Amino acid sequence: MILHTNDVHGRAVADEKNGVFGYASIAELKEELEEAGASVLLLDAGDAAQGMPVVNMSMGKTAMEFMNATGYDAMCPGNHEFDWGYDNLQQLRETAQFPVLAANIVDKVSGENVFEANHIFEMANGMKVGVFGLDTPEALTKTHPDKVKGISFYMEAELYACAQAQVDALTAAGCDVIVCLGHLGVSEESAPNRSYDVIENTTGIDLFIDGHSHTVIDGGETVGETLLVSTGEYFENIGMVVYDGETLSARLIGAQVDPDAVALGLIDFERDDEVEDLVNSVNAKIEKQLSTAFAKTEVVLNGERAPGVRTEETNLGDFAADAILWAARQAMGDGIVAAITNGGGIRATIQAGDITMKDMKTVFPFGNQVTVLTVTGAELLEALEAATYSTPEAIGAFPQVSGIVFTIDTTVAFEQGELYPDSTYYAPAKPGSRVTIESVGGEAFDPEALYTIATNDFTAAGGDTYYAFAYANATTGYDTGVALEDALVNYVQTELGGVVSAEMYGEPQGRITVIQ
Repeated sequence: MILHTNDVHGRAVADEKNGVFGYASIAELKEELEEAGASVLLLDAGDAAQGMPVVNMSMGKTAMEFMNATGYDAMCPGNHEFDWGYDNLQQLRETAQFPVLAANIVDKVSGENVFEANHIFEMANGMKVGVFGLDTPEALTKTHPDKVKGISFYMEAELYACAQAQVDALTAAGCDVIVCLGHLGVSEESAPNRSYDVIENTTGIDLFIDGHSHTVIDGGETVGETLLVSTGEYFENIGMVVYDGETLSARLIGAQVDPDAVALGLIDFERDDEVEDLVNSVNAKIEKQLSTAFAKTEVVLNGERAPGVRTEETNLGDFAADAILWAARQAMGDGIVAAITNGGGIRATIQAGDITMKDMKTVFPFGNQVTVLTVTGAELLEALEAATYSTPEAIGAFPQVSGIVFTIDTTVAFEQGELYPDSTYYAPAKPGSRVTIESVGGEAFDPEALYTIATNDFTAAGGDTYYAFAYANATTGYDTGVALEDALVNYVQTELGGVVSAEMYGEPQGRITVIQ
């Protein structure tokens, strides 16, 4: 039997009200199944070490400690395991008391694997289960480019060949079941590096445990001869796969997808006492440290993924971009005319009422800094065209803006140009075919003009689809040293008088039009 999780994003604490299992619940389930005589593996498909202050404040170390206590047997890294840098991830690997598997990440110089490629588990019932790991090549651009220097990711044909080589090696080793533990996802945005693409271009993967796209696949999906499973996100479900010696069957345990989970005692959230004490003690210290309110909001600030900050203008996107522009002007003067921040950097909604530092570090967890750079109008247009190439489908690059008014015409197909270097994204072949910029800084847009804009250091370095900014950043970029969350805090306290008002931010302000 295999229990699996993916895209937990720091939801370590059990929360019955909001349907979050937490590590103590899955620890209890694993223990009960083993006591009943089952041979159990517990696997995670990445993005465990980032998302909530309880893990962010330690740069992911507490996530590994929680997983150690829970009894995880292996994980693959997700793109967010790189958020504090490759060197930090190597330290997390040392903390983990289980293998961190990634067959497709290699050192740029030596070409050698930088993580263990696979691991064979010899179960108590005598079976051999071979597990190999894959991480999304999108880590090259969905993580700050500086965080993945020195390593490269096999992608497309090389990724498929890498996976097939792992299957062949594990088959030769006599494994009864071969599992790919992958953080690839099924979203069209991630093609041709999705789990679907790997499965369709290989043979011999029995089970593919997927992450990255936050997809709920209840009961699994059969793709060719492979069973594909994924739990969704945020510990709302626990995945269970049973192998009877001949066939694999899958289910999700969770109140939303599986009302019969009451029979397993999990809707009542039975939890392992030792794991719960560990998680709660760490969380209590963080809560105390971050619980002081510094402002309030009269309205809910929408940070949902889709529909939300990855698909359209939202009031939280407006607020964040306004704060970045304000902070940049405070640091460098009024010559800065606009601001852009990627919607994928906004990770949660802020509810009406008090705003605390915990809210700030939950919604903006990456530790980004406000960066100023000068771009041509043509470069700005290219960046906006690239950042909305999949709109109306959700994309983390989706620009939330201040001082810019533009329109996206989704009835026009995006035309793909050349692949950006060290990226999984393509430059637009015809910038301006889908995106029309009406104004920048209150003036009519001019493709030949120079615009000094504020953004975050992730997009300034070419993160997500913003490779057009990377060239400008190399010559004109300046890091202000102002942390993104500090920009928002200072903006609220100084400029807004401590209140995010319904008058200013009750609704999106009409900066972005999406033609469907």
